[in-house]
Amino acid sequence: MRPLWKLEKNLPVGSPFEAGAHHDVVVVGAGITGLSTAVMLTRAGLDVAVIDAGGIAELATGANTGKLSILHGAHLEALRRHHPASLVRAYVDANRAGMEWLTAFADMAGVTYTRRTDHSYAQGPAGAGIVRDQHTAAREAGLPTRLLMATTRPRTTFPVAAAVALDDQVTIDPVAVAQALVTELLTSGGTVHTGVRATGTRAFAGRVDTVDGPLFGDHIVLATGTPITDRGLYFAKTRGLRSYCVSFRVPGGLPDGTFLSVDGPTRSIRPVNAEDGPGGEAQLVVGGNGHPVGRGDGEAAAVDDLIAWTRLHFPGAEETHRWSAQDYESYDLIPFVGAMPRGLGRIRFATGYGKWGLSNGPAAALRLTAEILGTPRRERAAWMTTIGTRLTVPADLGRGAKEGGKVAAALASGWTEAERHPTPVPRPAEGQGTVANRAGRPVAVSTVDGVTRAVSAVCPHLGGVLTWNDAECSWDCPLHASRFRADGTRIEGPALRDLTPLSGEDRE
Repeated sequence: MRPLWKLEKNLPVGSPFEAGAHHDVVVVGAGITGLSTAVMLTRAGLDVAVIDAGGIAELATGANTGKLSILHGAHLEALRRHHPASLVRAYVDANRAGMEWLTAFADMAGVTYTRRTDHSYAQGPAGAGIVRDQHTAAREAGLPTRLLMATTRPRTTFPVAAAVALDDQVTIDPVAVAQALVTELLTSGGTVHTGVRATGTRAFAGRVDTVDGPLFGDHIVLATGTPITDRGLYFAKTRGLRSYCVSFRVPGGLPDGTFLSVDGPTRSIRPVNAEDGPGGEAQLVVGGNGHPVGRGDGEAAAVDDLIAWTRLHFPGAEETHRWSAQDYESYDLIPFVGAMPRGLGRIRFATGYGKWGLSNGPAAALRLTAEILGTPRRERAAWMTTIGTRLTVPADLGRGAKEGGKVAAALASGWTEAERHPTPVPRPAEGQGTVANRAGRPVAVSTVDGVTRAVSAVCPHLGGVLTWNDAECSWDCPLHASRFRADGTRIEGPALRDLTPLSGEDRE
């Protein structure tokens, strides 16, 4: 599953890794947050090194829809329902600042994009009330939205019962942005190391441990989706979400704007042209069907559902690529950004974007940069202070408690289900995996590319029993969203170790 944005891209691989090197700042993660932070700090004259276990824009940055908007579906309505208007305005202001920084960077770097009208829309009459509330919350937060009902709703080939529209939003190629950020970083004397996995941090020493040796920095920034340290327990304050995308060649015209449904099943529609996508070919990206990691009803079925929906409403649509992405949503619906607890002021992080990283990422970078440079609070943007001093409300605690209950249920059911299938088990069909029980321990058996493998089915983070992702042939943890390849290699999440390979005696 390769994202549309990564076609024909020759992404930089950086320089050879030198264990023991010291930098002013070490950034872990070469996505939009890490690279934006690195560029901002390099512009301020600091020596910055970026490391990533994979490559540039390896995960969420390279696999989103490329929608840079501050309307955010029904997010403002959900936030305003239980929080003061001042916090919603601060969230909007933060994302506006992130959007303005990214488009200004794109203009300077020659990354082209398209201005479009973004719509939060209801697929049926039951969602019209959410649309109205989203419009109210957006206007209260200072956005010039328009409410489109009945005769004023946009004409589309897919059902739109009502919509709230925000003009002058952006569609852009996210990997082209990442590529340009790396180019500036390297040109300005920054350092990039790809294929280097961080395994931990040590605040007192200003140290980042990696599989290839340590790096040292006066400051450390964890821009890894979810922090690679359990300080602060942020793995338990956010939930990991996966969603799916498919790109199509579509005969006839494409929608004029971008669309995200406020009711389910989620549908995200984004046209692609030569200015905001690769290859110079007009296409349509349709996304949605999101779910908590490891707790879906069938990942391949979710992709098939998107394809069927698109072909119904865009007759003749021809699939070109399919992919998925993972992001983390905080229980209070506002990203966590700033100093890591027990990090001695040296370790900072950002997480909890709720799938809106193209604006939240640069916004987080602005705040992290201000903190690292020691910018006086009175000189920082007001939204930084408002978000940084927000209070947890009962609704936030309720969301957290509800998710905690689901995590506990997933932990118990995973072990119980594994006990029902003692080894050996039949060899799984191609692209399939199964969890079995060997002497009281869950075993994960899968067949991918003709090779059947057995690995431990227990997540090395907190012991959750993994589930098989049949769309991406990966083992996913239903507790806190760690993911592993079929051979056990870690992909992402709070787990820091690979799964243990086992012998082949677990299959028939």
